[in-house]
Amino acid sequence: MTKTLKHIIKNTDTVLISGSLDTKISGISFDSRKTEKGDLFVAVKGTNSDGHLFIKHAVKNGAVAVLAEHIENINYPVTILQSQKTSKTLAHIASEFYDNPSEKIKLIGIIGTNGKTTTATLLYHYFRNAGYKVGLISTVKNYINKTEIDANYTTPDAVTFNKLLNQMTNAGCEYCFAEISSHAIHQNRTAALHFVGGIFTNITHDHLDYHKTFAEYLKVKKQFFDNLPKSAFALINIDDKNGNVILQNTKAEKHTYALKSFADFKGKILELHFDGTFMSINETELWTLLIGKFNAYNITAVYASAVLLNQNPENVLRILSNLKPVKGRFETVKINNITAIIDYAHTPDALDNVLKTINEIKKENQNLITISGAGGNRDKTKRPLMAKIALAGSDKLILTSDNPRDENPEQIIEDMLTEIEENNRRNVLKITDRKEAIKVASALAQKNDIILIAGKGHEDYQIIKGKKYHFDDKEIITEILNNL
Repeated sequence: MTKTLKHIIKNTDTVLISGSLDTKISGISFDSRKTEKGDLFVAVKGTNSDGHLFIKHAVKNGAVAVLAEHIENINYPVTILQSQKTSKTLAHIASEFYDNPSEKIKLIGIIGTNGKTTTATLLYHYFRNAGYKVGLISTVKNYINKTEIDANYTTPDAVTFNKLLNQMTNAGCEYCFAEISSHAIHQNRTAALHFVGGIFTNITHDHLDYHKTFAEYLKVKKQFFDNLPKSAFALINIDDKNGNVILQNTKAEKHTYALKSFADFKGKILELHFDGTFMSINETELWTLLIGKFNAYNITAVYASAVLLNQNPENVLRILSNLKPVKGRFETVKINNITAIIDYAHTPDALDNVLKTINEIKKENQNLITISGAGGNRDKTKRPLMAKIALAGSDKLILTSDNPRDENPEQIIEDMLTEIEENNRRNVLKITDRKEAIKVASALAQKNDIILIAGKGHEDYQIIKGKKYHFDDKEIITEILNNL
């Protein structure tokens, strides 16, 4: 695929500084290390690095054109372009380069702190089961109908996003369900995409290392809905106290779902079990294999979205009742009369939801042992809150490593302990090695007890001092319990 610069920069504020707009490009890059011969290199100022510092390297690697915000001292024998905000321009030229694929597919964005992955994945599986060709962009995996593609981020960069959408349209996909992170919205990765719908699951304490304040975090989430067109739908969890704020300025058609409040789509939990949930949606009963109150919200959102996308309500309920839990989201393993639950809960609210669900279901003679940690190089303010929540909801708490990244794992654990008083620490163990923590929890567990392994869920790795090591919570607990 090749396009001229003249073609892909239309409808942007890009101006030609030197060279020719008839220059043909065969790709777009914003990482000089991945730049190839024939590429347009876009210099983007990111959180940790500035692409303007790597223009020379990109040209050396074969870039035939450069787009930058600052053009001082850029003197290379390639076409030089300038725009005011290259991250936003990148989104528009990526869309043009791949023939505006979001206009050829029904693209639905799922926005929220928790529930994005489950909601997006269940919608993907619902529509596949209903006979459609579908795409999925998610934290766990990306799919072009049946073809699986590894996911590196919750929401990919603008070039990758448009490339995936283009592949989906070429494969005949009619729908794409995509998790949209606050980082992606703020960094303009989705700026040029056309959405037919947006789903807001909730907003709780997270990513304040990036957004600095909760108000800013909320503002970024709201921005997505502010930009939806009139032809789209905006589906909001109205039980979330910020749901009405999210809806304030959207031009899209407004719809609500809830378990507690009056809503267009009203879910209700009738029975909770460790093998599923008996509930109703708009007074029609449904058995789902998903577990817990938070999943009742997700199921209600999926039902509502499918109906808004013109699916038959009875058919939606029938297919939903057969859908399996998403990997690493309240995923249960029962071996030797011990139940292990693997969950991605890595925010205070998510951890609280999982613990409340377990405690609502478990019997008085069952003890709950929780294994939890916190990611390195991430929002430190949530660490003590997570430990406090974990201890309050558990009979025994083991603090361990998550993905320490570049931080000292022992210090992360100490950070988590800061708000737990000395006299409450008798039920807390500190075991830095995550595998050893799982072994100890398994040794402590008695018949019918429950072990919650929180924080990593679907992730099959640990990142320690810049290196990625294979580590799968489900694999390890399964092996240990089988050898008891």
